[in-house]
Amino acid sequence: MPATTPAPDDKVLLVTGASSGIGAATARAAAGEGWRVALAARSVEKLEALVSEIGADRAAAFPCDVTDYADQERMAAAVVERFGRIDAVFANAGTGGAPGGFSGAPPESWRKLVDVNILGVAYTLRATLAHLKAARGHVLITGSVAGRRVLAGSMYAASKWAVTAIGYNLREELRGTGVRVTLIEPGMVDTAFFDEPKPDALRPEDVARSVVYALAQPPGVDVHELTILPTPPVEEG
Repeated sequence: MPATTPAPDDKVLLVTGASSGIGAATARAAAGEGWRVALAARSVEKLEALVSEIGADRAAAFPCDVTDYADQERMAAAVVERFGRIDAVFANAGTGGAPGGFSGAPPESWRKLVDVNILGVAYTLRATLAHLKAARGHVLITGSVAGRRVLAGSMYAASKWAVTAIGYNLREELRGTGVRVTLIEPGMVDTAFFDEPKPDALRPEDVARSVVYALAQPPGVDVHELTILPTPPVEEG
């Protein structure tokens, strides 16, 4: 069935890390619920494939390196030029760590975690908050259950603890503006994030439904946090 032409007042969702996994699944789910979706990531080829899948009348690609603030500013401006507005932002881009803990992990792997998982989120917020305030919109951030638990030697978990703090502190900063803030905190998700398939983990679509649920709430309802975990396997016997 061909995509319908979006109405001028269709709301616009910007998704970072949109080329695969949770980001791509969320873009598909949101477009299915009537959102126009701005897709941001580094992979031009994957973004263009997703635009073709969703439909160019409802989706557009905005190649961007989230670790580069100037690039994020340019990206946000391009989204507004293309769609005229930004109503919601899903700051979803993230990366994993290297094994070895604080005793043995390569220090350069820590810089990548900070640049992508922490500064990348902060840069997205800085580049888009003026538009979100104008729209009385919605910020959603991909945290993790790892940002709620102690994991031995995990700089990745430390970065997600920082993301949790960003969500809490941002909510206080935006109090009274009408902008809502939701932390999306999944457990293990079966994505390319891992080298091997994780059959007992969540699927990206499971997390995407949670994002769409938060977006669908009326203005008077502010979903602060959604922690999504896989159901434990049924024990035999």
